[in-house]
Amino acid sequence: MRLRYAGTCRLCGAALPTGTDAIYERRSKTVRCVTCDAEPTAAADGVAGASARREHERRKEAREQRIRTDHPKLGGLILALSDDPQSTRAWQGGAIGEEILAQRLKELPDSARVLHDRRIPGTRANIDHIAVTSAGIWVIDAKRYKGQRPSLHVEGGLIRPRVETLRVGGRDKTKLVDGVRSQVERVSDALADTNTKVKGALCFVEADWPLIGGAFTVNDIDVLWPKLLLKRLTDSADETIDVDSMRARLAAAFPPA
Repeated sequence: MRLRYAGTCRLCGAALPTGTDAIYERRSKTVRCVTCDAEPTAAADGVAGASARREHERRKEAREQRIRTDHPKLGGLILALSDDPQSTRAWQGGAIGEEILAQRLKELPDSARVLHDRRIPGTRANIDHIAVTSAGIWVIDAKRYKGQRPSLHVEGGLIRPRVETLRVGGRDKTKLVDGVRSQVERVSDALADTNTKVKGALCFVEADWPLIGGAFTVNDIDVLWPKLLLKRLTDSADETIDVDSMRARLAAAFPPA
């Protein structure tokens, strides 16, 4: 559009005088240069929580339409006096968790690259975040269990085989670990020819972490909080990787969801 008011490109920071042809982004209510070189990278990085928010809105709208159709006269009142089911609210909570963690990941050094909300081709699953740093590649799943404490539960180890499970608020949530392990395998397969080690993390935001200790590993997946995750992502590594080329390769293999 031709700008009616002066603005600033959200990507490169260039001044855009009144009358300049620019792109107006309705979602963020911002403008950017038509030919801004930064746009391809910014767009390819993805938007944290985008697919979860879309699913939440889809379910919410479907419920509203169903209630209004089944109850033409009382539909509005029913909607006003009732909440969305937990299965619908969970998608909103998931999106918020991804967005919170994405904000924290902005604290990484400028040399790091993070891809958000990536689709796994051939499946209905997605990866919340893929962080590429000189310290390595991390597949990160953001979880928001507000006020609940993640803990490690171990059975066996001497006579019987050692079995590790993840508990959150006392409930078995080991399936979350299994999900991250599967994502790590997918990313590792995409980089098989590079022999690059891919690590996995379950990052719980707004959880009830103890003042001392708290972080642990379940079946090779780190379970931790955002501040500790940032430290792990910037720990020195045995080898240096080409961050930009690796980011480009992963962005092509796992497109935005």
